[in-house]
Amino acid sequence: MGRYSSWISILTCLSLTFFHASCDEDPLLGSARVVFQTNYGDIEFGFYPDVAPKTVEHIFRLVRLGCYNTNHFFRVDKGFVAQVADVVNGRSAPLNEKQREHGEKTIVGEFSKVKHVRGILSMGRHSDPNSGGSSFSMLLGDAPHLDGEYAIFGKVTKGDETLRKLEELPTRREGIFVMPKERITILSSYYYDTKAESCEQEISTLKRRLAATAMEVERQRMKCLP
Repeated sequence: MGRYSSWISILTCLSLTFFHASCDEDPLLGSARVVFQTNYGDIEFGFYPDVAPKTVEHIFRLVRLGCYNTNHFFRVDKGFVAQVADVVNGRSAPLNEKQREHGEKTIVGEFSKVKHVRGILSMGRHSDPNSGGSSFSMLLGDAPHLDGEYAIFGKVTKGDETLRKLEELPTRREGIFVMPKERITILSSYYYDTKAESCEQEISTLKRRLAATAMEVERQRMKCLP
């Protein structure tokens, strides 16, 4: 029985390591996902915790606190960016004390060599490189002139069809900003873990198959070896 358990442990370890590696197509992506449910459809995104750890924790905490609920996209520049408003001024619902406390915080600029291409999440900021707050952009096209100037912290993983809907909305220009004429509301938001949600069933099946394999290996070993 001890040898049988050992076979299961070895095979499980090797196979699950391979399985988990194959689950993540983008090696920079962590397993956490956030979904913004807008009045034009859902947008899901993931984080780059090794690229911008402080920014990731800052944004994820804003999500956990529900700060983005009733917020909106104040900017939609086709082929360039769709930008989420800062939560302090962008929500239609008032912030509670805890939400306001975190919503008013700024984060140090975590600039990297990751490129600004369609789908990337990039922190908004003022002239001060350490002035990022809660506003961020979803890239609607490649923008190499932003590389190294704005902190990238993740990317859109689902919902490109929603972004394309936003790009087709009527807009108006105010200074440097191209803004939608209609309010694009983030009705609600939630988060989940891809490994827990997507891989649980597959892992369970894999473990059963490994157990059956280990039993067969042990039977053959006992039959063939003295």
